[in-house]
Amino acid sequence: MAASCLLVALSARALAEAGSTLTLPQLRALVVLDGCGPVKLAELAATLGVNPSTALRMVERLETGGLVDRKVNRDNRREVVLRLTEPGGEVVRTVLDHRHREIAALVEVADDPAVGPPRRPGTS
Repeated sequence: MAASCLLVALSARALAEAGSTLTLPQLRALVVLDGCGPVKLAELAATLGVNPSTALRMVERLETGGLVDRKVNRDNRREVVLRLTEPGGEVVRTVLDHRHREIAALVEVADDPAVGPPRRPGTS
């Protein structure tokens, strides 16, 4: 649980230091679009574990910011296909690069016996 909280904190800090006003759920949506390519709104909602209406509101905000492109599926006009725009991809790369650097720095410190976590009595 502590590691999960740490990763969330690192993501929030990476967003802030990148100058982004995105929320963590919005970043997560961008990361899904970055990793999965174009997806339907219903697929995005299922992947994020939210209702389609919640995903739609999130996508509308991301689209307004120029981070997501939303098009009607030509094969089925009831479906909406979502794509990450170049600025959206840049946000994902910037934030994830920042987070990866911070994680690497934490691992480096943890591997340093002089600085790493305290050992329990009776362990080596």
